[in-house]
Amino acid sequence: MANPRRPASGSLAGHRPLSRRRGRGPLGDRVMPKLLLLCALVSVFTTVGIVVSLSTEAFGFFREVSLAEFFGSGRWAPLIKPQAFGIWPLLAGTMLITAIAAAVALPFGLATAIFLSEYAPSPLRRVLKPVLEVLAGIPTVVYGFFALTFVTPHIIRNLPGPFQDANVFNALSAGLVVGIMIIPMVASLSEDAMLAVPRSLRDAAYALGATRLEVATRVVVPAALSGIVASFVLAISRAIGETMIVTLAAGATPSLTANPLESIQTMTAYIVQVSQGETPFGTIEYKTIFAVGMMLFIITLAMNVVGQWIVRRFRETY
Repeated sequence: MANPRRPASGSLAGHRPLSRRRGRGPLGDRVMPKLLLLCALVSVFTTVGIVVSLSTEAFGFFREVSLAEFFGSGRWAPLIKPQAFGIWPLLAGTMLITAIAAAVALPFGLATAIFLSEYAPSPLRRVLKPVLEVLAGIPTVVYGFFALTFVTPHIIRNLPGPFQDANVFNALSAGLVVGIMIIPMVASLSEDAMLAVPRSLRDAAYALGATRLEVATRVVVPAALSGIVASFVLAISRAIGETMIVTLAAGATPSLTANPLESIQTMTAYIVQVSQGETPFGTIEYKTIFAVGMMLFIITLAMNVVGQWIVRRFRETY
């Protein structure tokens, strides 16, 4: 006769259940979800607080300055008489710096990522990638002085033609150095996206007779396109929001120009200029900080929305 105290064969009777009822698990299982939720809510509330503070002060600015003047005027001079509040000189300066930086960082960063992912042997990759990422750890103020004291006098002014007459503070020098600064971001994120491409795709292309360059440019890059685009968007957003380099090297002259050899002013550089403590609180000059900051926030938000759409559109699932 079977022992009545012995559980039947194959039964879980007499054993402790694998899952406990809700609320009776270990303390960590009950606390950690709440802690993680709190961390998520902190980031959400921080974002909401930033938007509310910007919107409140920017609304006060636009009660005194019309949208027609803000977007219709080509002159920005809120600190001198007669005052003018046309955002286009600051917007043009920001876009000029960003375009120069993107022209430097995107091709060089992508080429570096292709080399590290497809060509460099493992020992060389383990050395090159940390050295490359050291660039991301250099303070931006050092980049700014590098642009001002080396790039402009020793590189740009030694070029032939109109470059010799370049202003001491110019958009070209600042844009080049901002591009150098964001190369590690493009290279590192793009390489990570390429390394995530399955090895089987590469092997199939090699089996069909493709060269290493063809595999890299026609197989790996298209397969990792969503990650590469994400790195581009993050790098460009970083260039738009850069402050110290453009403040030191690009100048403080808000001019509506496309000449990279002239002194310009970006939105972030203007915010630094007005935030130095000499502007009285509550004045129209003080409120311009938040109007420009709101414009900068909208631009970066739009870029990230477009980038997320592109990532979802071209994402490959393996």
